[in-house]
Amino acid sequence: MRSLDAARASCEEFLPGLQDKLAAVPLTELEQPGSSSLDLFRAAGGARLVVPTSYSGSGANPLQALQVTRALALRAPSLAVATTMHHFSVATLFTLAESLQSSGVEWALLEGICSQNLLVASGFAEGRPSQGILAPTMRARETEGGYLINGSKKPCSLSQSMDLLTASTALPRADGGSDMAVLLVPRQAEGITVHPFWSSFALAGAESDEVRLTDVFVDERQLMRTELGDAGELDQLQTVGFIWFELLISASYLGIVTGLVERVLSSGRGSDSDRAQLITRLETANLLLEGTARMVMDGEAGNEALGKALLARYGAQDALAETAHRAAEALGGMAFISSSDVAYLTAAAQGLSFHPPSRASFAGPLLEHTAGRPLRLS
Repeated sequence: MRSLDAARASCEEFLPGLQDKLAAVPLTELEQPGSSSLDLFRAAGGARLVVPTSYSGSGANPLQALQVTRALALRAPSLAVATTMHHFSVATLFTLAESLQSSGVEWALLEGICSQNLLVASGFAEGRPSQGILAPTMRARETEGGYLINGSKKPCSLSQSMDLLTASTALPRADGGSDMAVLLVPRQAEGITVHPFWSSFALAGAESDEVRLTDVFVDERQLMRTELGDAGELDQLQTVGFIWFELLISASYLGIVTGLVERVLSSGRGSDSDRAQLITRLETANLLLEGTARMVMDGEAGNEALGKALLARYGAQDALAETAHRAAEALGGMAFISSSDVAYLTAAAQGLSFHPPSRASFAGPLLEHTAGRPLRLS
């Protein structure tokens, strides 16, 4: 597959030798909690992948980041999913660093992430039933010099390997209401603890356990305040973060399903028509995501771009779900029985549908957006 060749070439360019090191470890070992994949990623300089060169990063553009993520997911699905959380958090940081709201702290953080290969976990509101994806899971209480933060995030990928944690929190106002802010705290801050949560065998290597914050002190300078627009749309910071998240989390599952299709092609299973159909559907998903990446590279990163990114994500999600099913069917029962890899990849491939926003919650906002109003996510 030509697009896969390009993905592997980009991965080798930015993270030389990592694909070979991952290939040397059985998939079952890479997907276990505590596997070596995150250490290998860190050692290869993966933490600085999407950070602009002006902040000492590798400067991968959105298309290259998509390709690298796909290539990594082909070898280590949990690694791709976990590091997506790092990349979109970092993208939010450099967006803030280049905005008028910048305090200058972001620049130092980005350089520290690059020079020390620090990994950033994301503690936003994903994963809580009946709660909006923008509703903070953390609460802040004002204290001398800053705030005390309490709450938890579950699941929280990179929970064991993170060096920094970003999270949304509600800041109390004098009128009894609250504003939303994004906080950034070091893992060693007093009051941060990690607790078991992830019970599934699928994607267990992503370290998606519970992170609790108990009276964690956060200085005012560690907070990035966010707000909704006049029509309820996300601000620039949140919008850019969401676009990067949707792009790279979709790329992760593109890589997982690519692993199944590659097995079909190399084994020669199915008819020519079957194999051509698999490639067509897989490449449909890839082209949708490439369109999102090129959109961002062309400077589109506002509310309308977020709507396009979400449409591409759901289109890719549907194409990948069908492709995974047909690829497993083409591989046949003996491939399923003789190795756990096919069963594992088939199960892991379903995960994209569980990432926010859910299709049901997006339906109303999409219809409003199609009618000409700003896209509002709840």
